[in-house]
Amino acid sequence: MTETVAAHRQAGHRVRLEWGPTGAAAVAAGADIAVVVDVLSFTTTLTVAVERGITVYPFRWKDERAAAHAAERDAVLAVGRFEARQGQAGVSLSPSSLTTVEGVERLVLPSPNGSTIAFALADSGATVVGASLRNAGAVAAWLAPHVAAGATLAVVPAGERWPDGSLRPAVEDLWGAGAVLAAMQAVLATGRPVDLSPEARMAARAYADVAGTVTEALLACASGRELVDVGFADDVRTAAEHDASTVVPVLDGEAFVAGA
Repeated sequence: MTETVAAHRQAGHRVRLEWGPTGAAAVAAGADIAVVVDVLSFTTTLTVAVERGITVYPFRWKDERAAAHAAERDAVLAVGRFEARQGQAGVSLSPSSLTTVEGVERLVLPSPNGSTIAFALADSGATVVGASLRNAGAVAAWLAPHVAAGATLAVVPAGERWPDGSLRPAVEDLWGAGAVLAAMQAVLATGRPVDLSPEARMAARAYADVAGTVTEALLACASGRELVDVGFADDVRTAAEHDASTVVPVLDGEAFVAGA
């Protein structure tokens, strides 16, 4: 491993942060816990589902094996927001729509960013947790004793994709990651200082900038504006419900369940 690659792993810090699937693989290497943050899609929908007692299986986006993967687990396969709007039956990636779904016990929930990252991290050796603004405080409280005991933490804002498939760092995921880190620092304030990498500290500071105006900030940011413009404002508002949930989705084997 070259010196540059080692530096990008942020291995000198116990709390690390990096973007997207490539960044996840880098900072989760050797980490005890990996926190995936995908505020306007996967992890908010995941939190809503787990709140409702649904077991959620992450999976890669647009993988032709998804239907078989769901069938083998006697699970419902979720579709994308736009597929649902075009008349495809079933559950979608829309978090607001999932608040009223009934009769679903197991759900395969593919997404291009958060779910794909979580699926890839399943075999990393790290405990994988799903975080969003809706459950940031609960995740922070769950993480704090682990970090206080010496656990290494990798936080992964998922980001979005440009049309050419390249990573688009998305400010809402930075805020979500920062909300978790800021709350965790507050819980641990009476103990030893938490060793955050500069990247992780930057996320906590970014969240502090919008902490009092989260809904307005989400509705105004590029990703939020995109959803509002195509009729999914309710999803943005659901994602902005800061600390509305006390559930902590933890990947147990191949499925997310509520963490103890």
